[in-house]
Amino acid sequence: MDNNTQYVPLHLHSEYSLLDGAIKVKALCQYAKDNNMPAVAITDHGVMYSAIEFYRTAKEIGVKAIVGCEFYVHDGDIHEKNAQHNPLYHLVLLAKDKDGYMNLVKLVSIAHCEGMYYKPRINFELLQKYHEGLICSSACLGGEVLQNLLKNNYEGAKAAAKRYKDLFGDDYYIELQDHGLEEQKRTNPDLIRIANELDIKMIITNDSHYLKKEDADWHDTLLCLQTNALKADENRFHFPNNEFYVKTPMELRDSFKWMDSDLFDECIKNTVDIADKCHLIMEMGKSPLPHYEVPAGHTVESYLDYVVHEGLKERYGEIPPEIEERVKYELGIIEQMGFSAYFLITWDFVHFAKTHGIPVGPGRGSAAGSVVAYALKITELDPIRHHLLFERFLNPERYSMPDVDIDFCIERRGEVIDYVAQKYGADKVCQIITFGTYAAKAAMKGVARVFDIPYARSNQLASLIPNEPKAHIDDALQEGMELKKLYDEDPEVKRLVDMAKAIEGIKNNTGTHAAGVIIAHKPLNEIVPVQPSKDGIIVTEYPMADLEKLGLLKMDFLGLRNLTMIHKTMKLIKLRQGIEFDIDRIPLDDKPTYDMLIKGDTDGVFQLESSGMKKLVKDLKPDVFEDLGALVALFRPGPLQAGMVEDFVERKHGRKEITYPHPSLVPVLKDTYGTIVYQEQIMQVFQVLADYSLGQADMVRRMMGKKKLDEMAQQKGKFVEGAARHGMSAKDATALFEQIEKFAEYCFNRSHSAAYAFVAYQTAYLKCHYPIEYLASLLTSVSGDQEKTQLYIEEAQKNGIKVMPPDINKSYAEFTPDGNDIRFGLASIKQVGEGVVEAIIQEREENGEFKSIYDYCKRLDSKCCNKKTLEGLIKAGAFANIEKSRKQLMDNIEYITATASKEAKAKESGQASLFDLLGDTAEIEDAKFQLAGSDEEYDARQLQIFEKEFLGFYVSSHPLSTIRDKLPFLMTHKITEIHEVENDKVVTICGLVTATKQIPTKKDPAKFIRFVTIEDLTGKIDVIAFNGKIAEYGEFLQNEQRVIISGKVSRRSDDEPPVLLVETVKTVDNSNIFTIKLLDDFKFEELVLLKNLLCEHSGSDPVTFRLKDLDGDVKVLTASIFWVESSNELVNRLKKQFPDRIEVDIRSMDSKEPELAEV
Repeated sequence: MDNNTQYVPLHLHSEYSLLDGAIKVKALCQYAKDNNMPAVAITDHGVMYSAIEFYRTAKEIGVKAIVGCEFYVHDGDIHEKNAQHNPLYHLVLLAKDKDGYMNLVKLVSIAHCEGMYYKPRINFELLQKYHEGLICSSACLGGEVLQNLLKNNYEGAKAAAKRYKDLFGDDYYIELQDHGLEEQKRTNPDLIRIANELDIKMIITNDSHYLKKEDADWHDTLLCLQTNALKADENRFHFPNNEFYVKTPMELRDSFKWMDSDLFDECIKNTVDIADKCHLIMEMGKSPLPHYEVPAGHTVESYLDYVVHEGLKERYGEIPPEIEERVKYELGIIEQMGFSAYFLITWDFVHFAKTHGIPVGPGRGSAAGSVVAYALKITELDPIRHHLLFERFLNPERYSMPDVDIDFCIERRGEVIDYVAQKYGADKVCQIITFGTYAAKAAMKGVARVFDIPYARSNQLASLIPNEPKAHIDDALQEGMELKKLYDEDPEVKRLVDMAKAIEGIKNNTGTHAAGVIIAHKPLNEIVPVQPSKDGIIVTEYPMADLEKLGLLKMDFLGLRNLTMIHKTMKLIKLRQGIEFDIDRIPLDDKPTYDMLIKGDTDGVFQLESSGMKKLVKDLKPDVFEDLGALVALFRPGPLQAGMVEDFVERKHGRKEITYPHPSLVPVLKDTYGTIVYQEQIMQVFQVLADYSLGQADMVRRMMGKKKLDEMAQQKGKFVEGAARHGMSAKDATALFEQIEKFAEYCFNRSHSAAYAFVAYQTAYLKCHYPIEYLASLLTSVSGDQEKTQLYIEEAQKNGIKVMPPDINKSYAEFTPDGNDIRFGLASIKQVGEGVVEAIIQEREENGEFKSIYDYCKRLDSKCCNKKTLEGLIKAGAFANIEKSRKQLMDNIEYITATASKEAKAKESGQASLFDLLGDTAEIEDAKFQLAGSDEEYDARQLQIFEKEFLGFYVSSHPLSTIRDKLPFLMTHKITEIHEVENDKVVTICGLVTATKQIPTKKDPAKFIRFVTIEDLTGKIDVIAFNGKIAEYGEFLQNEQRVIISGKVSRRSDDEPPVLLVETVKTVDNSNIFTIKLLDDFKFEELVLLKNLLCEHSGSDPVTFRLKDLDGDVKVLTASIFWVESSNELVNRLKKQFPDRIEVDIRSMDSKEPELAEV
């Protein structure tokens, strides 16, 4: 044997053996190519996640991919779930051909869908049924043969080997492994003996979990992350040594020194022979579409034509010639590309949704550019009116499956998927798996935790990685960057960063794609492996990109909360006002709606809520629908950083001249003020100015996005030549091409922008014209999100709409209008279950309102009247309008529940009510049912605490509501705005302390960290005070304290919420507002004097100035740099310095009336 000896690794775990294997597919294939390995197998534990990626990558690199799996074999019924009897043996199976691949798919699917019990399990009976086309080997120490040998049961081991030999014949192999383990040294001679006695060929493998020997350390770190262990913990799980890598034949020879050289060479050769047996060819690309049943006498093409024209008549009445021409063109391309059935399938399930009252979105993505989709009511935007292009959706010059994304009501999306499963077969429809990976910052922080590096240090190092979503650690290691400096100077940082770089990008968990659904032409477990998700939903084991490579039909069924909310708003408008209209047909030029947006009143408006977007809306002042589409397209990192947004705003408002590169482009760029905002505009520029077809132009757009430089150089010449025919100079055409090239990656899909702008406009229109119904539905739609609910309660109150506590006689399950107010739903009350809420509403609707708590207990069964339920209803205030005192009810809770129990028992036994025998009168009931004690109520603060406890919010009044008008003077940010603030920036918030927790630090138990939750009128945030700050401000950081906190914004990672690191704390309750009213103009020198005087009296009271502007209006200016100590001394000094020229208004934070001190 020499360095040229060929060898094929046949027992190997990739990163898809989640948090166990650490081998990346591409690196493996390249390693095999570089080390004279003509083929390589991946045998992940119980899964086939990597199969398509592996097959394609190996083919590109030039090695053979052997698709396999290491199974868990149970010795009994796989449906049995018995912890006392669950022996599992490892077994390696490899696919020789298409039959073998299909049987692997079957076995993996059955193991997960039927045999899952701790691990996905198969048994020998299944192997008997699905063994054709498979090569089998005895696996590692976990295999059945070896497990018997480890128990000194030679005959049992031999019997197991014979059973597999009898089933697989010459395709069964004994695996020999030697990682230097004592168990292997003991069992390998017996394995050889069994192989010789039964005439079974042997192969040498290495149980590989990482690629190279030097990778052992970071693989060990990966195990620490999986088991949540510290690297320094000697008792944690770890591999016994560093021999579990992909070895070359020479390295294997070193491990098998004890073996006869002829036998070793034969075992190595047998691995190559196995590879020669394997000739699996996986077909990529086009896959048959599911069969769509059309009426007799029709083909799919003729039926699509019929349905489209019926839809056109509904849309347009008499079909205009230009529409007919466009439709004929689109249908021709659809038929030519073989997608007629695709459109019928899509139309069918959208039609089902709409005819069953399931809200469907107006469209998303490039499909909104198709008139066919519009005629089929798959989309709701007229592509002709909105200048949308079909070729951006379906390019006749490039074959690819259409991609129609449909938004459905988030609550009823599942009904549409169920319909599709029922129509095409449940075994042909399923959702799609996703894989989570370690992003750069998460890898850094995860490794820091394993190394026991303090949180503050970990956070500081991770913050040095750029905040971009796809940023890599290497991006922060460029010359001149701070992390690079630390990396070069600090060995601990170098070790941490190197380890994190190895971990970065490794797969670590599975999930379910938010929208993707596969609809196949035959049962999916005959095409791809499937498994249940964590939620029990069947998903493919291949991710979306791999499924698309196989050519399977993928549809996106997205659940959009806003659609649900719009639908509920429309129902409330009809119920409350008797008004009914089609939300998809509202006027797009409604001035009040645009006026509301221009003011920045966009809370609760789809796509326009963030503080950054609010600022852009106010700057742009959208007054036509096209502006809303531009907002959606422009408010992204690329356009913002490239200056496109500022240019667009300046042009709209005439502060910058609107120019066009060429007169022929005016129709193309007019709506966007001469700027190129959309991908479709790029296509139209090439079409109009250089005579490209729209299909060719779309190809060029894609090239630009992928930065294919050689191809772009050719296209530049063609573009310049074409532009010359339209009178454009080569210089100007080159400049325009390069400008387009530069901004191509920032330009957005116009169809998607228009569709989402339409939903944004719909929500804005409803908020503007039907605020009570809209905000009630909005609150219902976010009822599981405490921060959003708090924000929208504040939004309602800002608009003069009270949000009232629940009421046993007025509330329904969800938020609903109640006159000009909004009433909390009963389902919002903790300890009150869904069944109780349904029973209350049903009883009330059938037999009228409840008159008293006794009446409630008498009419409802015991599940509605137990102590827990009644406590929730009482403390939330549900009985406040029919009983005088919550305190009295709680003091009598035992009596009330006992009475309710007696009533329930009497009802169950068929007896009359305790009081019915005395006559059916309220007076008798009141006389017999008496609550003890007085009807004195809890104080206001206690009622607030109860509401917070049982509703999650302060509803009747918030502890901050008395200082609502002062909040702008006390803070720089609302809490909900902080998630958009970058790390390390100092902000000031004002809120209520709602929770505290103090723990000792790891390094010094005598020092502490205090975690504090602060809540304002919009949301809540966690605040961290370290030991020194606790000593300085700890007395203020207590529950129920109203505080003003300045601190640095900090995040552990991009996907975690921000926290504040305390710098200063002031208490609201001990502070006053110190307002200085300027009675005439002050010179600059006088203002400096005033500033110095105030600085000499620094304290905890904020200062504001009141003055009249040129129009005589009073303006209030916040002087946030001044906090003074309100005192007679300060007032007297001001009196002396500025006699008769200012007034001072000193008032407590909660005071409504000014306490003026004239100076």
